[in-house]
Amino acid sequence: MAGLSPGIRPIYDCVQPLQSLERARNLAANLRDGGGIAGTARAGGAGQHPCQSAPLRRRRKRGASEQAIGVTKGGRNSKLHALVDKLCRPWVIILTPGNVADCTVGPQCVSLIASIKKLLGDKAYDSDPFRKSLRQDGITPVIPGRANRKKRIRHDKEAYKGRNVIERCYCRLKDFRRIATRYDKLARNFFSSVCLVAAVVYWM
Repeated sequence: MAGLSPGIRPIYDCVQPLQSLERARNLAANLRDGGGIAGTARAGGAGQHPCQSAPLRRRRKRGASEQAIGVTKGGRNSKLHALVDKLCRPWVIILTPGNVADCTVGPQCVSLIASIKKLLGDKAYDSDPFRKSLRQDGITPVIPGRANRKKRIRHDKEAYKGRNVIERCYCRLKDFRRIATRYDKLARNFFSSVCLVAAVVYWM
């Protein structure tokens, strides 16, 4: 080992002196100012926001409700509201979370189409405000009353037999697995699939 020592480079030849943090881009000063990453962004423009407040740009809305997913007794699901004619053709389709009441979406469905004389709906659409709005628009509601109503609601039972068209429409749409079981995460993708299937089945 004594003979090999002259051929060994001194270890300090490959060691570079360390610069102090005080002189390296004023890092210590930035940390003392409480900037952290934000302070580094002010000094070197690292692409971070210069302040810790929320950005001013418009954020995309997130959450299950924004994607038309609601919690119900059967789990997390979505609900389709539609208006169809005598030929089962859907004229209006609205997608909502599964925990949204039908009677609250009824006025919106009716407002999207004109020249309606009679509206056939199940007990889920039984609501005094909804019935009143229908009569104001000259539409005869053919909707049976709920079982918990104190005053019995009369409706045209013979005309109500024609409500099977909406059930047939839903059953035909759900023949497509993509509609029966929602695989899409985004509401826009699922709703686009529903509209495409409805157009292919009933309007082409």
